[in-house]
Amino acid sequence: MDRLLKMYEELTGCRAGEPERLPLSGSSRKYYRISGEGGTFIGCIGTSLAENRAFLAIDAQFRRNGLHAPEVYSVSGDSMAYLQEDLGDTQLFEYLRPGIEAGDFSEDQLDRLRDTMCLLPAVQFKVGDGMDWSVCFPDREFNDRMVSFDLNYFKYDFLKLTSLQFDEIRLQDDFDRLRADSTDFSGETFMYRDFQARNIMIKDSEPCFIDFQGGRRGPLQYDLASFLWNAGTHFSAPLRAELEECYLRSLANFTDVDEAAFREKYRLITLVRLLQELGAYGYRGLVERKQLFIDCIRPALKCAGELVSVPFARYPYLTDLLARLAGEWDGSTLMPGFKVSL
Repeated sequence: MDRLLKMYEELTGCRAGEPERLPLSGSSRKYYRISGEGGTFIGCIGTSLAENRAFLAIDAQFRRNGLHAPEVYSVSGDSMAYLQEDLGDTQLFEYLRPGIEAGDFSEDQLDRLRDTMCLLPAVQFKVGDGMDWSVCFPDREFNDRMVSFDLNYFKYDFLKLTSLQFDEIRLQDDFDRLRADSTDFSGETFMYRDFQARNIMIKDSEPCFIDFQGGRRGPLQYDLASFLWNAGTHFSAPLRAELEECYLRSLANFTDVDEAAFREKYRLITLVRLLQELGAYGYRGLVERKQLFIDCIRPALKCAGELVSVPFARYPYLTDLLARLAGEWDGSTLMPGFKVSL
């Protein structure tokens, strides 16, 4: 904390008031709003040098290409702390919140969603163009190892904590096929990794991007799945279809699109992303007992049930398992005295 206050004074020539600790989410990074006569900034203290360096490099790539990410004004000598632009408090998620439960969004809210979908291809192609993938954290691309981590996240941090019995060998057979299928992509496009409404700020009616430090080279479909199938917003199927069309129209400005092939891969990648999300909700919710993540379990299972209502022929056991979780699991867990309200 003291180092952020010192950085503020060195940057502005003014003393800062008492910093405001911003709410924690899934990250161990600590954020503070630091204000004084020299203006207001967001201070970040990281826990991983590689992660901080990834953020700073990707942020510079966003800004070089005219995409609104927070400007970084000061970085500590060891790169473990920095001061960045304060984008305000209006997350896209909070802007949408009044319409989320009923799935009834105003025209202004829909316009923000359409704007975001139209900007996504620009993020993927412009940030990816000339990107030094070696700076990415924890790895340079969406590869076999990264997909294996996500599939095991689901198995060990969610599935094994439920009371549901399953055949681990049959599940692994499907995982092996899914991993091979999902890493078959080409191109030098940026995968934001956690492209969702909580990581987009609205400032002066413009989407601004944050928390992209886990970005890497990856398939276009991943970010689309992250946004449209996110349990926190749980968009209706008709709205998802409309926003998919917005994305595809914008994507055509950057590359030729074989829509049938794109949609086939999109459905497969959506499956991978939902498994990763369930792993996160299991660890952050069931283990760490963070209510934000516990609340996402029920809508995430609803998304999974909807996705596998059309079975995946190459992953029959995983399809059946997700259908059972969505339809049969009663919320019981192996965590002492803890049951999820479904």
